[in-house]
Amino acid sequence: MNALFLGVAIVFEIVGTSALKASDGFTRLWPSLMTVLFYACAFYFLSLPLRTMPVGIVYAIWSGCGIALLAMIDLFWFRIHIDFAGFLGLALIVGGVLVINLFSSTVGH
Repeated sequence: MNALFLGVAIVFEIVGTSALKASDGFTRLWPSLMTVLFYACAFYFLSLPLRTMPVGIVYAIWSGCGIALLAMIDLFWFRIHIDFAGFLGLALIVGGVLVINLFSSTVGH
C-alpha cells in the first residue's frame, strides 16, 4: 500500500504544481484553488507511507519522480526546451530513485 499511497501523492503533487504554474502567481482564482487542494491531498497521501518508511527515502522518491515527470510535462505540454545538461541531471535523479527502489533494503520490499 505504501507504493500506491506514494504514487497517488506524486500524481496530486504534479497536478498541483501544474496548477501553480497556471495560477500566475496566485492571481487566477481557479488554478490557485486547485493548487491548494491538490497540494493538501498530496501531503496527506505523502504522510501515509511515512508511518512505516524513513522520511528521507519517501521524500527522495516523491521529489525525484515529481521532478522527472514535471520536466516531461514542461517538455510536452508547456513546450519548454530542456538542454543536454538538464536531461543528464534528470537521468541522474531517476537513476537515484531506481537505485533506492531496486537495491535499498530501507524501502521495505
